[in-house]
Amino acid sequence: MTARVEQRVRHRRRVTKRRAVIGGVTALGLTGAALVTTSMLTTAGASSVWPTAKGSKAVSKTIPVSDTYDGKLTKFYGSGALGTSGQDESQDPVFELADGATLKNVIIGTPAADGVHCLGSCTLQNVWWLDVGEDAASFKGKSSSAVYTVYGGGAKGADDKVLQFNGAGKLVVSKFQVENSGKLVRSCGNCKTQYKRTIIINDVDVTAPMKAIVGVNANYGDTAALRNIRIHGDSKKKIKTCVSFQGNNTGKEPTELSTGPDGKTCKFTTSDISYE
Repeated sequence: MTARVEQRVRHRRRVTKRRAVIGGVTALGLTGAALVTTSMLTTAGASSVWPTAKGSKAVSKTIPVSDTYDGKLTKFYGSGALGTSGQDESQDPVFELADGATLKNVIIGTPAADGVHCLGSCTLQNVWWLDVGEDAASFKGKSSSAVYTVYGGGAKGADDKVLQFNGAGKLVVSKFQVENSGKLVRSCGNCKTQYKRTIIINDVDVTAPMKAIVGVNANYGDTAALRNIRIHGDSKKKIKTCVSFQGNNTGKEPTELSTGPDGKTCKFTTSDISYE
C-alpha cells in the first residue's frame, strides 16, 4: 500500500468513527449543541461548568422584582452602599423579590452585598454567585404555604451559609452547584420568630471544601430530604450531610444534636449520597 493510499484509509477511519459517535447521539434525540454540552459535562464534571457573563452592571441600590426579571446572564455587582462582600447581617440585597416573583439568568459578582432576598414564594432560576458575601439568598416569607424554588445555578466562596432559610414554608433546591462554602442550606437557628421549615435538596453537586450540606432545627419540626447528592473532592467524607440542631429564638448559638440520616428530621439514606 502506498503512503498516499494509506493516508486516505486512515482519514476515512477517523471520519467513520466520528460519524458513528454523532449518529449514536442523534439517535438519542440530542442536537449538535447538546453534543458539545454533554461532552463538557462528561469531561469536566457538572460542578465545573460555570457561565460566562454577557456584560456587567454596577448596582448601588437594591433592584426590586415584582414579576419576572431576566438578567440574560448579565453580571451584577454591588457599588456604593452595596459595595461590600462582608459578613454584616444587616446588609441590603442586590435583588429583592416580592411574593411570587422570579429571578432568572443572573450572575452576581463581587461585591455581592447580601445577594437576593425573597419576601414570599419565589423562583431563582439559573442564578449564579461568583463570590458569596453574607448569604447568596435569604428566604423570608411568613406563610406556611410559601414555596421557594432554586433551580439550576450555583455559588462559590460563602464563608458560612449559601441559602439562608429564615421564613416559613418549603425550600426546594435542584440542579444546583456549590463549592468552597460553609453550608448549602441553613434553617435559621436563632431568629426571633421561628417556624417549621421543609427543605428538599435534589440532584445537586457539592465540591469540597464544605462544612455541611444542610442544617435544620429538630425542635421546631424542620425536615430535610436529600436525594441524588454528588460530593466531589471529599474522599475522607469530612463534609457533614444533614446536621440537626436545637434552635432558639433568643439569638444564642444553636446546639448541634446529631448529624446524618435519622428518618425523622434528616430524611435520606446513605445511597442518596455519592462521592466522586
